[in-house]
Amino acid sequence: MHIELQEISDHLSRFAPFDSLPKESVDNIARQVDVSYFKAGVDILEAGAPIQDLHYVRSGAVEIYRRNGELHDRLVEGDIFGQAGLLRSNKVRFPARALEDSLIYFIPAPVFAELCADHDSFADFVEAEGHSRLKSAVEAQGRASELIQLKCRALISRSLVWVNSTVSIGDAARKMTEQSVSCVLIMSAPELQTAQIEGIVTDRDLRTRVVAGGINAEETLIHEIMTVDPLTISADDSVFEAMLVMLRRNIHHLPVVHHGRPIGLINLSDIIRYESQSSLYLVNRISNQTSVEGLRSLLRDLRGTYIRMVRDGATAHMIGSAISGIGRAFTQRLLELAEKKFGPPPIPYCFMVLGSMARDEQLLVTDQDNALVLDDSFNPELHDAYFRSLATFVSDGLAACGYSYCKGAIMATNDQWRQPISVWRNYFKTWIEKPNPTTLLNSCIFFDLDGVYGQLEFVQELQVLCAAKSKAHPGFLNAMARIALNRTPPLGFFRTFVVETDGQQKRIINLKGRGTAPLTDLIRIHALACGSTAQNSFDRLDAITASNVMPPEAVKHLRYALEFLSMVRIRHQADALEQGASPNNYIEPANFSNNERHNLKEAFQILSNAQNYLRFRYPAKGRLSQ
Repeated sequence: MHIELQEISDHLSRFAPFDSLPKESVDNIARQVDVSYFKAGVDILEAGAPIQDLHYVRSGAVEIYRRNGELHDRLVEGDIFGQAGLLRSNKVRFPARALEDSLIYFIPAPVFAELCADHDSFADFVEAEGHSRLKSAVEAQGRASELIQLKCRALISRSLVWVNSTVSIGDAARKMTEQSVSCVLIMSAPELQTAQIEGIVTDRDLRTRVVAGGINAEETLIHEIMTVDPLTISADDSVFEAMLVMLRRNIHHLPVVHHGRPIGLINLSDIIRYESQSSLYLVNRISNQTSVEGLRSLLRDLRGTYIRMVRDGATAHMIGSAISGIGRAFTQRLLELAEKKFGPPPIPYCFMVLGSMARDEQLLVTDQDNALVLDDSFNPELHDAYFRSLATFVSDGLAACGYSYCKGAIMATNDQWRQPISVWRNYFKTWIEKPNPTTLLNSCIFFDLDGVYGQLEFVQELQVLCAAKSKAHPGFLNAMARIALNRTPPLGFFRTFVVETDGQQKRIINLKGRGTAPLTDLIRIHALACGSTAQNSFDRLDAITASNVMPPEAVKHLRYALEFLSMVRIRHQADALEQGASPNNYIEPANFSNNERHNLKEAFQILSNAQNYLRFRYPAKGRLSQ
């Protein structure tokens, strides 16, 4: 091949969608390419004009406009344009103008049509415009996960075992033995068709509440030891949803209902058979440990679980939820061990987690953010020594298990974050009503909150308070938006990556600081604006859609961007673990394929657009008080 044609072929092969084509196909394109030069400011395509070629930016920069004159996109080396017109009407749909002196390859329409017919990857790429490519990448990841596709009804392997609430414990236990089951549902009436679930009793309940408690099983009715109103799952919910419930609540049995009626029950073992990632199995092992050393020994298993989930095609939402569930299990077990060491708590309390664990979005590179919410009967002289010791034990234990201490001391060991619920109410009210730079930073951390142990209703009350008062104080939301806009996506004027240089002169992007964190910040603000108590970012997006705080299409784009950027970050950390390196949040765009870089740019552009909308909806007004 002539040297000039070889140069064209080599250049095309570096960029999507040509990088997926066989070499002979790319060489054939090169032989039929025409090359044109356009000076800055010159129109390349005019709206409605006939179009006979696919256009490829060899060098320079091109602006793409909508037909109303609004700027739609900026293209740089390796980008293509004109495909929309070729695919639909053979007329220009999006005008194009050279932003700077540009060299453009013209690929004839017959060649374009042949490529679409012969190569599905090429056709898929050119038929998907803008965010559609990002959507396709995200949805393909979801389809790869069996846990998302499989419904709970598929795990029901036997008929429901149940008893009426008026039978004795002994009768219920004998039925469990006869049926070889580890739990039994307690129903409100003798006929299943008309009965409601009143409770559940497991074999563990029989050991801890009956045998250990010295209860007479023949003279005591089953409803006296049952867990009242157990959590249930719909038959049409995914196995992934069931897994999340078990992870969050550390339960091993889940009744399955259809149209409000129980039709079966799934156990921990049922999901483990399908869940090769074994996150539930790890949670079960965590709950059986009797020391901090035993918990620490599971750190390697945690990392192995993380890698397996990534390699088995789990989504970012699934992985974040599972790793958060494991983190909650570590925390819960440490609290149980602390109570065993220091004795029962002198007053009711709730251990509250913050940040990514509260959002169910925790990954491996994380520190601990937590606090204690105490009953209002708290007396520092009588009670604080106990709770300080408990907090220290848990914090040190978490650090031993890989959850590093918070550098900002947002931990229950800090006296400021170990307070009665009335003090917490006042904290949140003051932060919302009188925001200043310091309290706004607190809000960015504490407004992702969830209870993991103890009196969970304490934290649930604070969640409701935060949502209601934030919605009622637009000035607070405006101030939060101002803080959220401090972190911008790493895109330059020509949609090129703005990279940093680390100590080894690598050109890197902080994917958390410049990607996922700004996304979760703005999602949080919109969720507060609509009064949602949801903590998970994907759940918050559902609430935002329902409240029409943002255009529905924009919310979909945010979902795709969050899932994609999170998944890139997750894979990067998994790769580091497999290579024996320490996982981090810094990626090198140069190591990605052109298609991956394209999707990265699209995700960052979605973030940029969302920040512009945030700036418009929550305008800055005045200066913040100090």
